[in-house]
Amino acid sequence: MKSKLPIGLQNLREMRTQGYVYIDKTAHVARLAEEGKYYFLARPRRFGKSLLVDTLAEAFAGSRELFEGLYLEQHWDWSRKYPVLRFDFGSGVLRFREELDKRIGVQLAEQARQRGLVLEREGIASRFEELVLRLAEATGQPVVLLIDEYDKPILDNLSEPERARAMREGLRNFYSAIKSLDPHLKFVLLTGVSKFSKVSLFSGLNNLKDVTLDPRTATVCGYTHAELINSFADYLDGVDLEEVRRWYNGYNFLGEPVYNPFDILLYLDNREFKPYWFETGTPTFLIEQLRARHIHLPTLEGLWLEEELLGRFDVDSIEPETLLFQTGYLTIQERIWEFDTYRYRLGYPNREVRVSLPRAVLNRYVPDIMAKERTRDRIGHALKQDDPAALEPAFQTFFASIPHNWYRRNNLAGYEGYWASLVYCLFAALGVETRAEEASHQGQVDLVIEYQGRIWLLEFKLAEADDGQRALDQIKTRGYHLRYIGQPVTLIGMDFSREQRNLVGFSWERIEETPTTAQP
Repeated sequence: MKSKLPIGLQNLREMRTQGYVYIDKTAHVARLAEEGKYYFLARPRRFGKSLLVDTLAEAFAGSRELFEGLYLEQHWDWSRKYPVLRFDFGSGVLRFREELDKRIGVQLAEQARQRGLVLEREGIASRFEELVLRLAEATGQPVVLLIDEYDKPILDNLSEPERARAMREGLRNFYSAIKSLDPHLKFVLLTGVSKFSKVSLFSGLNNLKDVTLDPRTATVCGYTHAELINSFADYLDGVDLEEVRRWYNGYNFLGEPVYNPFDILLYLDNREFKPYWFETGTPTFLIEQLRARHIHLPTLEGLWLEEELLGRFDVDSIEPETLLFQTGYLTIQERIWEFDTYRYRLGYPNREVRVSLPRAVLNRYVPDIMAKERTRDRIGHALKQDDPAALEPAFQTFFASIPHNWYRRNNLAGYEGYWASLVYCLFAALGVETRAEEASHQGQVDLVIEYQGRIWLLEFKLAEADDGQRALDQIKTRGYHLRYIGQPVTLIGMDFSREQRNLVGFSWERIEETPTTAQP
């Protein structure tokens, strides 16, 4: 009988007792329990963090029957059972500190009630301490503490900094009790999306080990390609595995790349390539941060960050690039040791994000859905027909559809990168090969479009002259096209006006033959 797909399940007991597919990650559980006590793990949303927490809870609680046939069955001391406290901030959206305090209070009271305890102290931190102490005393065993989505109340309020700070203070009040409880704790794990600084949230908890980018835990959440093939073999008939890999694989935490489980499960259930994960969360705040910092999508592919910036985040110091990485819209492509620090090259993890993020940017800039659809159709037709001249009216109509009041509080029309970013988004949203700022021996061209064996090279200029020739001349003068020997190449120059906020110059030229003596 075919196993069932665990769509939406985060409960180990239900998966193991009702015949759902379960990928054995319990070797990670054994190693974590053996090698340390305090852990922190960050992963993007819907990556299986809650199932990991549930697996740890069942193991420490001594539920041996759930691990039959798994690694942990023979690699765990089942003679001892530990009391487990679980706190979860993943459900709902909290907007006020009072709501957060109430949520914590309810979870404390409920866990005490389940064990026949009545908490007598006042204040959240004090009641938390009381629960741990009385539970350890009653059972004679130290307590296992598991906190899932520890940062969600803050992340949900980043667009309102004062609310986010209030949530941070409320959580810090709760987490501050952990250090003093050390003699009574067996194991501690906090999971979330972002890595907030220890100073802002975990003052004094200096022994919290961050395993987010530890190669040994790179695959603790998510599915490797081998796990996909081995565990879901019954569901893979007729599946193009390379296309599945291109769409959903590619998240890199300094080990073997992994798939987002949410994507895989829904794809195998529906058999349609769609941005399942992306559509469960709208990165509106991120897009606003990119706009406010004049950071445009073409510059994100191949972005380099130092280790300090990659892992640093707080309400009072939000770096959009860091947040894009921590939330899963960018992933690690390469790591090098340079100038006594690690540097990381980031990029989009897969086709899902590469196409969906530009679409989300367009949706934010242009609320007129039909205008976007018409532009998409016209650009797609121009590509299919190899008709670059058709781009000019398509882009002019598109930029005219952006409401003028959108520019009221910014000067983006005065930045060349703004125009380059929107043109990039229009092509990338089609799903065609789109490369920004591709380097050659004499510089870098703004945009490369590759479609059906043909190359379009686009260069942008911010100018008032309405001829587009200046941008085109730069491509030719600097020989950006010479690397594409033997391929059909079209050169396209675009001039944009900061006053008219539109395309005012457009010219193009077909290069029929590229000199064979040119050097790439």
